[in-house]
Amino acid sequence: MNMKETKIIDIICIGGANVDWKIQTLKPLAYGTSNPAISAKTKGGVARNVAENSGRIGLKTSLLSYVGADTEGEWLMQNTKDFVDVSPTEIIHGESTGTYTAVLDDDGEMAVAFANMSIYNEVKEYFFENNIRHIQSAKMILLDTNFPAKVIGQVITSCKNTGIPICITPVSVSKADKLPDSLEGVTWLIANHKEAEALSKLEITSEGDFYRAAEVIMKKGVEKVVITRGEKGLIYFTNNGEAGAIVPPSVPVVDVTGSIDSLIAGILFGYLKGLSTEDACKIGVSCSLITLQTSDTVSSELNQQSLQESFKKYFSN
Repeated sequence: MNMKETKIIDIICIGGANVDWKIQTLKPLAYGTSNPAISAKTKGGVARNVAENSGRIGLKTSLLSYVGADTEGEWLMQNTKDFVDVSPTEIIHGESTGTYTAVLDDDGEMAVAFANMSIYNEVKEYFFENNIRHIQSAKMILLDTNFPAKVIGQVITSCKNTGIPICITPVSVSKADKLPDSLEGVTWLIANHKEAEALSKLEITSEGDFYRAAEVIMKKGVEKVVITRGEKGLIYFTNNGEAGAIVPPSVPVVDVTGSIDSLIAGILFGYLKGLSTEDACKIGVSCSLITLQTSDTVSSELNQQSLQESFKKYFSN
């Protein structure tokens, strides 16, 4: 049993904490040859990113992840702890901290990415029992799909049985397969276009397809489904009949990496503050617009004041 001190927190984020390398070409990407580029090392991992974004906008947040007993893991935790309680995160000897390498084209759009995250295979079934006090101390759970399917299933079942709201984000098409067929007890599921196709088994080619895919996912037991659509924003669909689209204004995009993570943090912030689904999604989009206009995966410019200004600028009538 993990006897570390627990306290009531707003969100505990469970899943990936990685070191990200971003390599961006200076000219249009050319395959099969050398490309002039710039590179940067940044903090990453969906759960970690959502945790930091949430902390920056004022939520009490904890991170429950695995990092290696290496310099990368130490650097990652040192650069996370100012906004997030990292004490639940386990340090694993003999394993390397997860890494994610994204190749961006000259417009900042991702061309290809590489993930080295074998450390998460070390997450065993007793992980849940060891951390149950952390999990049940939170007002809400954010769960990505980096951990093994059995652990993901345990967390979902616990939230269903205890009534703790849970948000799931699938991370990638391949990792979406780890989710159980039944998603009873899941409060929010936030996915991108391709992840939604994988979960719904539908091809999304039109506006109506987004809502049809969301409805299929909702019928698995999810209360609220959000599907992102890149520059066209997002759609939402809920089991109490709410449905709509949030189309963001055009802003100068520096880098898309991490924008969905800030979107998730903003949506959950709105939800925990008691806002409607539509307004929570607008808060999320306001966060993502701040992130899109910086080169950081988690924008250092994101805080309560900048969020309020972004929301007022783009969504106040």
